[in-house]
Amino acid sequence: MKGDIEIGKNCKIHDLVSLGTEGDGKLVIGDNAVIRSGTIIYRGVTIGKNFRSGHNVLIRENTVIGDDVLVGTNSVIDGNCRIGRSVRIQTNVYITRETVIEDGVFFGPYAVTLNDKYMRYGAELKGPVIKKGARIGGNSTILPGVEIGEGAVVGAGSVVTKDVAPGCVVAGNPARRLRDVSELDG
Repeated sequence: MKGDIEIGKNCKIHDLVSLGTEGDGKLVIGDNAVIRSGTIIYRGVTIGKNFRSGHNVLIRENTVIGDDVLVGTNSVIDGNCRIGRSVRIQTNVYITRETVIEDGVFFGPYAVTLNDKYMRYGAELKGPVIKKGARIGGNSTILPGVEIGEGAVVGAGSVVTKDVAPGCVVAGNPARRLRDVSELDG
């Protein structure tokens, strides 16, 4: 089992962390990681340097995470995901299987992504794609196959049922265009 886990230099791994006990393949964690208690990371996961987890994080198999990523307390990354560099995933976020998150994305607390439009066992799963620099407000839900454009903003509590154009601000249930990011104050 030890050969299936590669941990970089200067990592801080707290008590009650489970590394590589589930899944297939090698678990790789880059330099300077801080992995807090209660975290479980499966084999078949590759994590870049300067990774930080909150407490009780779950990261499942076949996930690739870039450098400088934060995954907040009680968050779940449910496998087969691609997460870019400098991503911030706050507390209690659920990232469903087959989700792609590009560089510089922010997920507010309790945000959820979905991958199964009709909730049928055995259906083809298609997670959302969150493009570079997008910001997802807390308590938002992103439906299967939706693309959030580069630099777009999803307001807190929104339900995103359709693609969001780059640089667009949307909010509501269902989420609707409010304005462009360039029109935001501050």
